[in-house]
Amino acid sequence: MIPLSFAQRRLWFVDRFEGPSPTYNGAFALRLTGDLDVDALTAALRDVVERHEVLRTVIVEGDDGVPHQRVLAAGEQPFALPVVEATGRLRAAAVQEAATKTFDLAADAPIRAGLVRGGPRDHTLVVVAHHIAVDGESFGPLFRDLTTAYAARARGGAPAWEPLPVQYADYTLWQLDLLGDESDPESLAARQLAYWREALADLPQPLPLPTDRPRPRVMSPDGDRIPFSLDPALLEGVEKLAAELDTTVSMVMHSALAVLLNHLGCGDDVPIGAPITDRTDEDLRDLVGFFVNTWVLRVDLSGNPTFRELLQRVRERSLAAYDNQDMPFERLVELLNPHRSTSYNPFFQVMLSWQPPVPPLELPGLGVQVERLETGTAKFDLFFDLLPNNAGRGRLPPGVRHRPVRPGHRRHPRRAVRPRPRPARRRTRARGRHPRRPRRGRAGPLAHPGRRHPGRTARTDSPPRCSSGRRPPRPTPRRSCATAGP
Repeated sequence: MIPLSFAQRRLWFVDRFEGPSPTYNGAFALRLTGDLDVDALTAALRDVVERHEVLRTVIVEGDDGVPHQRVLAAGEQPFALPVVEATGRLRAAAVQEAATKTFDLAADAPIRAGLVRGGPRDHTLVVVAHHIAVDGESFGPLFRDLTTAYAARARGGAPAWEPLPVQYADYTLWQLDLLGDESDPESLAARQLAYWREALADLPQPLPLPTDRPRPRVMSPDGDRIPFSLDPALLEGVEKLAAELDTTVSMVMHSALAVLLNHLGCGDDVPIGAPITDRTDEDLRDLVGFFVNTWVLRVDLSGNPTFRELLQRVRERSLAAYDNQDMPFERLVELLNPHRSTSYNPFFQVMLSWQPPVPPLELPGLGVQVERLETGTAKFDLFFDLLPNNAGRGRLPPGVRHRPVRPGHRRHPRRAVRPRPRPARRRTRARGRHPRRPRRGRAGPLAHPGRRHPGRTARTDSPPRCSSGRRPPRPTPRRSCATAGP
């Protein structure tokens, strides 16, 4: 049996505890203009699902009640593309209905699609995937593979792509091997647990956000989004400051958010959540899956520091957090056991992240406009969601997602920029350029394509130790975007 990854365990528990909900739906609408080959599109979507095992994986429980991944054989659950006719408001309603339809994780493949036909040359493809199978960066390889497959199918052929070197199940087993057992003081898990135990000690909870009514006893998944834009000149100033102080734009934004929360009466000890991707092996770059972890940046505003002094504090905390980013947030909550409540998220209630840009999609003979769809849900009290605007260099049209009763969230991970290697590299990242990534060495079980540890029973209660006893070399992490993380 293939165990769940730590991130999957949390979403499975949420699903079992709260019931099916669109909160963890990641949805896109692709407005297609031109002569669409519906049969070729259907076949292309099936090709993508067959290529990525996680897109045909259901979560089932054994006789002992422990959940595990079951990868459906290709064609075991045929992928269908229903087509409905709708225009105007009916089209919008049909798109929204498709985006918010819930998944049964034990029975449904975690991806579905629907086609809304507004006319012979006007179609809207709605692609919806559950967060237990995808993160924000997954839509990049997913849409690239869809482009390749549609082009081949439209010509009457099949996509001639190379097999993926690994699948998500391989990553799950590798993650367990890498961390080891927390009871072993030499394991990576034990060392990182010790760091987070100290870093999060005596953290006051919950954050006293100013609200116009009492916090409810149970969080509601209902939420909303308030969009706003950052002026390009302001962002350019942020980039210059980040380069001058050898930090990153993300660190500057975290510092600014902490100052804002402090001025709103949240105190001098401000925890802010941040999603970070765990695509630390080169073989994971083009893989669809849920690779997001979450770490907590605890900002110390005591002593009335200047902003530059505060930024240096944030830099030091961020570098330490990056060095301890492997420990799954879900596992930290279990082991540190903070005060738990159904009315707020443990350790942090505010999150800040950088979303990846909406992946470009080009289909032969078609005009394509890609749009993220809102599901009217929120996971945290307040979430600052920064998304690049391809209209110009560095422009960001952010949004704040909030709950109607109080501020709230929706989260997507974006690329994590680790500022450790060299200041020059950090500056080029901060200015928006993307240097070519060097090829990194493979690590652990990911060095062996398709390895699933034959004959071995995977433990789901306590991760096995890494056979080498050493931490494999890792590529530089990238700040994530989610539908995240925690």
